[in-house]
Amino acid sequence: MKRITFTGDYITLGQFLKLADVVSTGGQAKFFLREHVVTVNGEPENRRGRKLVHLDTVEIENIGRFQAIRV
Repeated sequence: MKRITFTGDYITLGQFLKLADVVSTGGQAKFFLREHVVTVNGEPENRRGRKLVHLDTVEIENIGRFQAIRV
C-alpha cells in the first residue's frame, strides 16, 4: 500500500488522486472516477470532492491501494 501525505484536516479525493500520480488534473479526476471502480474505506466512491482524513484507505481496481497520511 502506497502512503500519500497531506497537510491540513483533510484532502479531497480529486487532490489525493493527483498526489498519487493517478491523474494530472482535477478535470481528469472527474472522468477517472466515472470510468474506474474506486473505494474509500471499502465503500464505492465517485465524488472527487469526497473529504479524506488521516488513515483513510483508497483502493483503485487494477491500480492499487493507497492510504492518506496527515503530516
